[in-house]
Amino acid sequence: MFDGALSYKKLESKLSRLQYLNRHKTKFSNNWKKAQLKIARLHKKVADIRKDTLHKLTTYLAKNHNPPPSPPGRGARGVGEDLNVSGMMANHKLAKAVADMGFYEFRRQLEYKCQLLGSELIIVDRWFPSSKTCSNCGTVKESLLLSERIFNCEHCNFSCDCSATLARTRLECSVKFSYGGQFAPQR
Repeated sequence: MFDGALSYKKLESKLSRLQYLNRHKTKFSNNWKKAQLKIARLHKKVADIRKDTLHKLTTYLAKNHNPPPSPPGRGARGVGEDLNVSGMMANHKLAKAVADMGFYEFRRQLEYKCQLLGSELIIVDRWFPSSKTCSNCGTVKESLLLSERIFNCEHCNFSCDCSATLARTRLECSVKFSYGGQFAPQR
């Protein structure tokens, strides 16, 4: 649906190639100026692809992610999580991908588009234990290892994929929050 990331990767390799070829040219010569112009055009193209993809994605989310009883369009509700972006940037393996995403701009666009379209956006606190909370009974586990892919609740014997548990818990929190309840599910 959003092919911006794919075309961005192709342009990124082309950009690195152009910069590599430009490194031995004499500064301010005509060939250097032509190469600089090509590099600048490619940077602009990459920036435009990122911007376009971000706008398309945030518009799609603001319009179409809604609770089951309501039709697409108005009245959509979305749940997001406040992320520790600076902490993720410290990880050298993730830093480039995180920087490319533009999380601040994503959240800013999503907030104003939800407000514009009459949708509801709920931001869950980064310290809320949504991945450790059982989506069936609401019991919070003491610890959950990253290697565990199946969530097993000792309280109600509920078993589910960790990603599905996380999504259900966040949805339940958003429903309770919008109706004046607590952020944590009731036990």
